[in-house]
Amino acid sequence: MKIPPELDGTETVAGRQSGTRGGRTLEYRRGQKGKDLIVAVRCQGKGEIKVSLNPVKVGFPLKCVDGEVTTTYNQVGVTGVEKKGTVSVQAPSTVRWSMTIGRGEAPEGAR
Repeated sequence: MKIPPELDGTETVAGRQSGTRGGRTLEYRRGQKGKDLIVAVRCQGKGEIKVSLNPVKVGFPLKCVDGEVTTTYNQVGVTGVEKKGTVSVQAPSTVRWSMTIGRGEAPEGAR
């Protein structure tokens, strides 16, 4: 659980956070225009975490389960994802989470 999720071999890492409890804001590096932003979150523990991306103003919740590790990959391809920014996580102390932020190609036919 301490180790953040891995990206596939075609994606590049823009930020990473090892096992954490509670809220945190992370910075991620600027990326190449035309590449999507990827946010991979792994969590364990009873509760829900909320992830918010800025400056693109995208967010998503993730339900976490006690005794089970859950990993979710979200790929964002909206205007401005190439800019550097932050990911804010709101999480209860009952949830342990880790995260990898990356850059990758948009799925075929997505643009």
